[in-house]
Amino acid sequence: MSEKQAALPNRQTPFSEAFRAFIGTDWAPGSSDLPDPLPATVYAPARREKVGAAYPGERIVIPAGGLVVRSNDTDYRFRPHSAFAHLTGLGTDKEPDAVLVLEPTDSGHDATLYFKPRAPRDSEEFYANARYGEMWVGKRETLEEMAARSALRCVPIEELEDALRKNADQTAIRLLRAADPGLAELIDAIRAEHGLDAEQAAEADQELEVLLSELRLVKDEFEQGQLREACARTAEAFAEVVKQFPEAVRRGRGERWVEGIFGLHARHTGNAVGYDSIAAAGDHANTLHWIRNDGDLREGELILIDAGVEIDTLYTADVTRTLPINGTFTDAQRKVYEAVLAAQEAGIAAAKAGTTYSEVHKAAIGVIAGYLEEWGILPVSAEESLSEDGGQHRRWMVHGTSHHLGLDVHDCAQARRENYREGTLAPGMVVTVEPGIYFKADDLLVPEELRGIGVRIEDDILITEDGNENLSAALPRSADDVEAWMATLLKE
Repeated sequence: MSEKQAALPNRQTPFSEAFRAFIGTDWAPGSSDLPDPLPATVYAPARREKVGAAYPGERIVIPAGGLVVRSNDTDYRFRPHSAFAHLTGLGTDKEPDAVLVLEPTDSGHDATLYFKPRAPRDSEEFYANARYGEMWVGKRETLEEMAARSALRCVPIEELEDALRKNADQTAIRLLRAADPGLAELIDAIRAEHGLDAEQAAEADQELEVLLSELRLVKDEFEQGQLREACARTAEAFAEVVKQFPEAVRRGRGERWVEGIFGLHARHTGNAVGYDSIAAAGDHANTLHWIRNDGDLREGELILIDAGVEIDTLYTADVTRTLPINGTFTDAQRKVYEAVLAAQEAGIAAAKAGTTYSEVHKAAIGVIAGYLEEWGILPVSAEESLSEDGGQHRRWMVHGTSHHLGLDVHDCAQARRENYREGTLAPGMVVTVEPGIYFKADDLLVPEELRGIGVRIEDDILITEDGNENLSAALPRSADDVEAWMATLLKE
């Protein structure tokens, strides 16, 4: 029983027998029409086959995860674990407490989705269960509806434990542990009952988590299309934010206004924001993960906006633009901006099949170091700073230039170092390219006219057979193009 379910009876008014008899009467019959399969179900079987092929003869358990308490008896909005979404095609808020099981067979694996189906309206669950009840959380799918939507065999979640215990002394179980701690406890107990080595089991679970992460390094055709869609919706949201700059300046605490406008469009056109939006005006741009967003927007300053729309399939964009709040860069702002743009152009040019992942960063940071030397800021030469014994340039750009992007904003995070940071880019991979220069207002090594200026430019780059595709190219990048784009929007 969840904490939320345990807490409710303390506040819940008891139900009379008359109510119990009355509540189930005179409801119109539900539709007999079944939903169409989700588009991702065309691609999900091939993904599951790859997982099964890696662990023949083993039972593979992928939970969606459960609700997470925000405070007391209120929960955060549910989002399934990305591996579950990837292997089932279920997005948005589907499906708390569900579990995908790949059961070994002589020819591979059979996939079964265990979940809590909709209860009849004469049941107590319908009106009294705040976790699953239709009156509390809306109409849930029946087994038949979920089977039609997911193209999976669907079974009530109550049957899961028996399925896990079946032949557990002969069938190894691999579990995505991080998704559902409660299920991990159950499976650990089953393993212990049969004398299975806990350390070996933990290693097997860890191997599964790594494989599920690496499985998403190369995006299939469907995933590439979803990321294009996420970037398109993100570009629209950025435009709507710019239109609101004057209002954000007028109201005060304008960073919150920017965050709110972007979030409104993310929720309206997609599922949510893909991560907490950064709306960093002025010197706040020099705090890399500024998500407090409680500052003012001021005429003559820049605002760094790092934000992405997560669409209903849970694929997210991740785009950064640094924009002049009044629509025009000052000479000092343009100087820093154009240096960062040159670095980004070098990084994007390096992002192609056959190039190592690290070469993208090397290309971008080499340009950054060159400008820092040219401006007399580096205490050593750019060459020395870029050497293994140097690194002085990192005072002004401490972060890496890229990360993988997909269902998670920092996708494939459990992949092995040799396949990620030391890996080679391949067609179908999507990476960000996001160099920056950050001159804090109190940095005495920086010329006074540049202090307080922070610039990052970030785009989402799909590696192709013959180069790359900038998925977020709808948003302008050059200083002149940014000013022209903003001028049109600020007139509306």
